[in-house]
Amino acid sequence: MRQALSDVLVELGKKDPKVLLLTGDHGYALFDDFRRECPKQYINAGIAEQNMVGVAAGLARSGFRPIVYGLSAFIPIRVLEQIKLDVAHDHLPVIFIGDGAGFVYSHLGTSHQSTEDIACSRVIPNLSVYSPADRFELKQCLSIAYQNNSAVYLRIGKADRGDIHQSLPNIKSGRLIKVRAAKKIKYSFIATGSMVRTAIDIADKLHNINVWSVPFIKPIDRSMVEKICHNSEAVVVFEEHSRFGGLGSLIAEISSESSPVKILYVAVNDRFSQKCGTYEYLLKEHGLDFDAVYKNIYNFLLDL
Repeated sequence: MRQALSDVLVELGKKDPKVLLLTGDHGYALFDDFRRECPKQYINAGIAEQNMVGVAAGLARSGFRPIVYGLSAFIPIRVLEQIKLDVAHDHLPVIFIGDGAGFVYSHLGTSHQSTEDIACSRVIPNLSVYSPADRFELKQCLSIAYQNNSAVYLRIGKADRGDIHQSLPNIKSGRLIKVRAAKKIKYSFIATGSMVRTAIDIADKLHNINVWSVPFIKPIDRSMVEKICHNSEAVVVFEEHSRFGGLGSLIAEISSESSPVKILYVAVNDRFSQKCGTYEYLLKEHGLDFDAVYKNIYNFLLDL
């Protein structure tokens, strides 16, 4: 997925000289191609993320198309006020890329783990929120973000979990993508980002389950969500994010208004990580590893 990000950034930079890439003193290897192909369009703003967003806002006012990159613990969390007031309030076209969402930077502790970014960003007016699951979704999300000419937060979780799609036709902003179809629909899994792979793997062991990927958290096609909930006896929502304010909360909000259905949240509970360790260790600590999720879902469906 990271190579796909590099490729799209280079493509946008070469096509539009007003595209500028700003980074907070990291992502060097990731941007090698961009710096080689578009050297005058790269700005290392240093370890000063709040100032970097202010710079991006000024550049956007001057007609440029800034793309701001950082770890999701910093972009958007550390700079939320600047995104809200400097960019979103004035409808400026700045794309924010938060890399390593969830528990990706597991060894660096809570300061570098981001399980609240969807909740914080989706409540800001004029700010779209995207969460691609693989390189194909990422390419389309970035392309749509550029075309929309508005403020966007693009969330990247674990980037090496493999492709979800073999190819992906052009999709419209807000649409959910069916990634596994059941012959007879009984239950629906709705997942985003790195957890789409987990949803597919668990659905393969069960029966009568459709799996949907959600690359667009905001805006989201409410009519599609309503239809999925209406046609399902139960829905399971997967996300490497807090159970509060994320995709699960969004699905429940929509469902409660028109198509009430039982919903299970596969998400991070209301607590910080207790220890540092590998990514796989932290998934297990928080009950998001395959075995724990499968058992949780199996018991949930058994009780219906």
